[in-house]
Amino acid sequence: MDDSREARILAVAALEEPTRRRLYDHVVRRVDPVTRDEAATALGLPRTTAAFHLDKLADEGLLEVVYERLNGRSGPGAGRPSKLYRRAAQHVAVSLPEHRYDLAGGLLATAIEDAVATGESPRAALDRRARQLGNELALAARDEADGADVMRVLEEQGFEPRTDENAIVLGNCPFHALAQDHTDLVCEMNLCLLDGLLTGLGTTDLQAQLKPTPDTCCVRLEPTPG
Repeated sequence: MDDSREARILAVAALEEPTRRRLYDHVVRRVDPVTRDEAATALGLPRTTAAFHLDKLADEGLLEVVYERLNGRSGPGAGRPSKLYRRAAQHVAVSLPEHRYDLAGGLLATAIEDAVATGESPRAALDRRARQLGNELALAARDEADGADVMRVLEEQGFEPRTDENAIVLGNCPFHALAQDHTDLVCEMNLCLLDGLLTGLGTTDLQAQLKPTPDTCCVRLEPTPG
């Protein structure tokens, strides 16, 4: 499991504790940042209990900590700033199996923008953008210290790859719900994405092919003929 996905799972798991979830809900419903004292009073908790759980939520990236002087004074003698909590700017979402609708949405949006700006067909723009993104994912992986490996990159993108003789089967489609309703469009986008990935990685012994089967991704990576 990649570090970012594990961090998201741990963040969501932190909300399983009932007191922590109540504190999180209280903070995110407030317009202004919340102090430990205010949160403790609102929920009828000891201040130390509220402080402990608020700090845990901040450690998991669900809340942000800010420091402000609540008396409005500044300069010498104004006292120490108070520690306050507010909703974190980042969004945390976990999907099992992994789904990447943000990635698909970004591709579709940029393809439409390209089509409007240039007159290119939306489908051609989407395929081109998908291949470009595949190249970018490959280049990012190749820049890492331990190099790039097809199976590892596919795993990081949520495809759940597994070997089948000389081929690679993708056990999960990160765009599953979209593919159910818009099969041809999304599967072709996926094919172009993975083709771009293989090209970017310099992988010449595998090729991406559309071969839909039940319970797997529509794309299969098979040995290149000859």
